[in-house]
Amino acid sequence: MMNLFLAHLSLEFAQYFIILQLDQAGWHRAKHLAIPENIRLLPQPAYSPELMPVEHIWEEMREKHFYNRIFHSLDAVEATLCQALKNLMDTPEQVRSMTFFPHMRITL
Repeated sequence: MMNLFLAHLSLEFAQYFIILQLDQAGWHRAKHLAIPENIRLLPQPAYSPELMPVEHIWEEMREKHFYNRIFHSLDAVEATLCQALKNLMDTPEQVRSMTFFPHMRITL
């Protein structure tokens, strides 16, 4: 799946050179990973989730929507997840404040 993702990302942003920051997950460093010419992988140090912006989004969703709850079905989990994502989509400034780190700001 990572190869499919990288291929799609490469095609979708073919006019750009992409530096993709990744954690140390096994699929991010698999032996047979096909890295397109316009992508460079930048592995972050192990055990440093604070460097990954998406970790702040997951933390926000866990705290606000999943903390100390019991779900009686997978449908209930999915409905809660969809509502959490919709809430984030409706508050782009909140998402920006959680993810727009100074070291990741690029002006074009």
